Amino acid sequence: MGDRTFLDWPFFDDRHRAFAADLEAWADRTAAVNLHGDHDLDGDCRTILKALADGGWLTNTVPDANGKLDVRTLCLTRETLARRSGLADFVFAMQGLGSGPISLFGTDDQKARWLPGVATGETIAAFALSEPDAGSDVAALSTTARRDGDGWVLDGIKTFISNGGLADSYTVFARTGDSGAKGLGAFVVDADTPGFEVVERIPLMAPHPLATIRFNGCRIDGDRLLGAPGEGFRIAMATLDVFRSTVAAAALGFSRRAFDEAAARTSARQLFGAPMSDLQLVQASLAEMALKIDASALLIYRAAWLKDQGAPRVTREAAMAKLYATDEAQTVIDAAVQLFGGLGVVSGNPVERLYREIRALRIYEGASEVQKIVIARQVLAGFAGGA
Repeated sequence: MGDRTFLDWPFFDDRHRAFAADLEAWADRTAAVNLHGDHDLDGDCRTILKALADGGWLTNTVPDANGKLDVRTLCLTRETLARRSGLADFVFAMQGLGSGPISLFGTDDQKARWLPGVATGETIAAFALSEPDAGSDVAALSTTARRDGDGWVLDGIKTFISNGGLADSYTVFARTGDSGAKGLGAFVVDADTPGFEVVERIPLMAPHPLATIRFNGCRIDGDRLLGAPGEGFRIAMATLDVFRSTVAAAALGFSRRAFDEAAARTSARQLFGAPMSDLQLVQASLAEMALKIDASALLIYRAAWLKDQGAPRVTREAAMAKLYATDEAQTVIDAAVQLFGGLGVVSGNPVERLYREIRALRIYEGASEVQKIVIARQVLAGFAGGA
């Protein structure tokens, strides 16, 4: 499906090319990755999770034998799944993001306790960062974690939590000390812990399991703390540093599917006695779509390659990839809808579904406006103290 020549780029090793081919072949024959959660959201999520687990793909959401997450593999997986179903991409991605802080900062005991279940699909992970008054501004979190003997007690509300109400464990960010970024901690909270509750499920225009959750005197043992008190902000940012590139890859998968649908439609449809694709304005639209897709892929796999080469942070590159790929995917999909005409807005049409799926990617894990601030700060840092 679509142009795969980008795999010949030097960003990839032979193992990535083989992986992409195997995943593509598996996805082509696996009906579960085409589910969208329209009628049974939780059931479809669990069906997709089982399929991914049975296929062995969830092992890529946790560190390999060398203790590393391969970001190019994560990106290739999200791109491939997103071309088929935004929900399939979501299920895979949340296993990685939800357990990412454990993968990156957990002790050996913490990794042994929680990561095997993530890799086998026996447990579902979630990442609990956002609050009603603190989304992009992570330093403004108000959920608290106070010491209680050898443990901690959490109080507060989190909202827009992916896998909320479905997850078995949540990585939760809470205030352990002073105000601001330096006063946060990161904890692992199991869903059956007393004092934890799912307040409400949040319906979206493209079905995904999302919820508001509450901690009310929720006591957890001391071994649930990741890193040290006060390191929560660093843990959250380092985790997003890895996974923002993968959000961009999901957007790229959406773009590729939209382009494939538009190219096939305009080639097959007769208009004014000739294929619609013969019209110069149609060709111009397709050319612009192809340009945005390739430019997105270059930014995404540059960021992923740099991280896999051992770069400690790829904040600038990951922010550029997420900003450009998600914003331009919106443009590409909108163009596809336009080329489909009336059929493009018929419920259930692939491009109509993509139109709903893409919008959230420009918001979560740092809205487009936040990415611009991140990029500007990274660029200007090089001029600090200059003439």
